[in-house]
Amino acid sequence: METEIERNVKEKSKVLVVGGTGYLGRRLVGASLAAGYPTFVLHRPEIGVDIEKVQLLLSFKQQGARLVEGSFSDHRSLVAAVRQVDVVICAISGVHIRSHHILLQLKLVHAIKEAGNIKRFLPSEFGTDPARMAHALAPGRVTFDDKMVVRKAIEEANIPFTYVSANCFMGYIVGGLCQPGKIIPSRESVSLLGDGNVKAIYVDEDDIATYTIKTINDRRTLNNTLYIRPPENILSQREVIKAWEELIGKELKQTNISKEDFLNIIREQVYEQQVGLGHYYHVFYEGCLTNFEIGDLGEEASNLYPEVAYTRVKDYLKSYL
Repeated sequence: METEIERNVKEKSKVLVVGGTGYLGRRLVGASLAAGYPTFVLHRPEIGVDIEKVQLLLSFKQQGARLVEGSFSDHRSLVAAVRQVDVVICAISGVHIRSHHILLQLKLVHAIKEAGNIKRFLPSEFGTDPARMAHALAPGRVTFDDKMVVRKAIEEANIPFTYVSANCFMGYIVGGLCQPGKIIPSRESVSLLGDGNVKAIYVDEDDIATYTIKTINDRRTLNNTLYIRPPENILSQREVIKAWEELIGKELKQTNISKEDFLNIIREQVYEQQVGLGHYYHVFYEGCLTNFEIGDLGEEASNLYPEVAYTRVKDYLKSYL
C-alpha cells in the first residue's frame, strides 16, 4: 500500500509556512517535513539581528526546508513566495496589537488571491471557533471579530480554505492547572474557576501541528472547519487537577473564584490582560468549547485521523514531575 509520504511526494504538494519561527509555526514546519511535504518557510529580510530566529531558520534548512524571502511590507515579494507553493499555512501570532495582526493576514489573503494558484489556505486561527463567539465579552471579542474579518476576505476571494479550531494549547493551560497567569503546576494549592466542573478541551501543540498538516490534501476538510477534540482530553478543571494530584500523591488546597469575582478581576486589568482573561471566562465558566455538537459544522480530527497517537493530559503532566 502506498504510504502517506509517497503520496505526498507524488502529488508534489508544496507547503509554505508563514510565521514558521513562532511557537506553533515551528511545529508546523516540523510536521510538514515529517509528513514528506516539500516545505517552504517565509523568511523576512527585516529579521535584523534576532539570532535565535536566524538559527531556527538555518535548522529548518538543514532539515530540508527551503527558505523563501518575503515581506508583508512588499506585496510583490509575498505574491512571488505564494506562487512557488500549493498550500499556505499562516501561523503568525495573535498577540500583536489588533490592527497589526489583522492587517498582516489580510495582506496575505490579497497576495494569495493575486497569485491564483493556491489549493488550500489555512489562516492563523487554531483556538476557539470564532464563528461561535459573537457574544463574547469586550474587549476579548476583538480576537474573534478579527478572525471573522479574515474569513470573510478569504471566502469573498474564493480561496480554498481549512479552518482549524484547536481549543486549549496544553503548554499554556494544562501546566498551570487551568489557572490564568500560571504555566507550572503547584504542589500546594490551586484556584478553581467557578465550581471547576465545566469541561474544556486540551491539545498538545505538536499534535495540533500533526493534525493540521494531515488536512491539507484531505477533501473532507476542504472549505471546512477541523475541530480538534481528542476524547480523552475533554476534561473539567477538577479532572485536570485530580490527574496532577494522582501523579504527586497529594491533594492540593483548593479555593474558588466565583463568576462575579472573576468578572470583577477582568475589569481591573489593563487591555491586553482583559482580552486573555475574557477567553478564560468563556472557556471555564461558560463551557464555550464543549457546549455544542460539531454535527455539520465541520469535522473532528481524532475521528478523521485515528492513527494519530495524541498526547493525553495525564501523560503531559508527567513532564512536570
